Amino acid sequence: MSRLLIATLLISFFQFSFANDFLVSYEKVTTFTKEELEAKWKENKIKEFITPVRYSVDVYEIIYKSRWHDGSEILASGFYYLPQDCDEALPTMVMNHGTTLKKEFDVELGGLQVGCIAFATDGYAAAFPHYIGLGKGDKHHLYQIAESEAFANIDMLRAIREFNADQGVQSNHQLFITGYSQGGHATMAAHKMIQEEYYTEFQVTASSPMSGAYDMTGVQAGVMFEKYNHQAYLPYLLLSLNEQYQLDLEETPWGDNFYDVFKEPYKSIIEEKLNHDHKLRDVSKLLPEVPADMIQDHLVEEFRNNPDFIFTQKLAENNNYDWKPESPMQLCYCKNDEQVTYKNAFLAHETMKANGAERVLLRSGGDKYGHNKCALFTLIYTKFFFDSIRDGKERGGKGKLMKRMLVSLAKMAVKP
Repeated sequence: MSRLLIATLLISFFQFSFANDFLVSYEKVTTFTKEELEAKWKENKIKEFITPVRYSVDVYEIIYKSRWHDGSEILASGFYYLPQDCDEALPTMVMNHGTTLKKEFDVELGGLQVGCIAFATDGYAAAFPHYIGLGKGDKHHLYQIAESEAFANIDMLRAIREFNADQGVQSNHQLFITGYSQGGHATMAAHKMIQEEYYTEFQVTASSPMSGAYDMTGVQAGVMFEKYNHQAYLPYLLLSLNEQYQLDLEETPWGDNFYDVFKEPYKSIIEEKLNHDHKLRDVSKLLPEVPADMIQDHLVEEFRNNPDFIFTQKLAENNNYDWKPESPMQLCYCKNDEQVTYKNAFLAHETMKANGAERVLLRSGGDKYGHNKCALFTLIYTKFFFDSIRDGKERGGKGKLMKRMLVSLAKMAVKP
């Protein structure tokens, strides 16, 4: 073999190794003992029959390589929850969180992290990506940008695969993906990208998007023209679209300063407050009740009437309901959700069935619950769905009848 050929092979090897090196660092940040979790379940009146506590859970912070919208390498972070002293090969579950503006994440027995812990204590390896730009990652977060959300999932999966090899954690190669609110949109984005572009590397066993805004130019867009208590979502989305597509460098109706899309005094408020130093709800309180009222009138008219409007076109690139999932999917919703209309789930289900999908289900978390309380029950139903597949039901199911009956009884005691 010639020296030139050997050199070429060595260069190719090192390039391949570098290209597939995603794990930067990891650190165990805490452990939740089985006794702590049993006490927490009892305190919150969670029946172990519904969500078993089988293992203590170690929580690691993972720093990994991902990518910015221009293709450059950046760092991202997430938490990884592992059952302690579990000799079984583990299924992997990814949990995508809802919308946040604050950059920092602490490990907590609350929110969707409880969901990660509930899965981990029952024998799943649970990943909780912070998304691009949040946690200890570089840059800033791109809200509701499908590509960015998907890469945060895929690159963290690559990093934990390297972690597992380093720590001797055995995987059974089942991959479940879920998430709530923005996390529902991120779940849909990750499942779609893996199926269409990374199917030789990962296979999604099943997904369960919960209360996500999958049709942002259609059914979800309507809430921006009504009274709405989360007004800061709109400028968060607009600024993210501008960063992703560099709209202020294009020939647009607002010129070269993107903040000119906003009317005063909202322009100044958004420039000063809509950053990772503030909470999203605090910014919302400073904005008009009807979100569209903060936007220049001529741009609102463009959005309403011109399908070729550049913002409409770029927003549409992040709609992610019109495709055909090949593996089982459960679309969760609540009809009384005041933040994300249930019509997103209905439209996705109808469209996917029309596209030929055979294993897409609709699952109601309860007609009377708003966005926050809906999360609890859709998360329980997601675990039932994933458990049924883990236990061998190929198409997935609603879960064991007795468990569902206990949840129905518990729902009767929960006020809207």
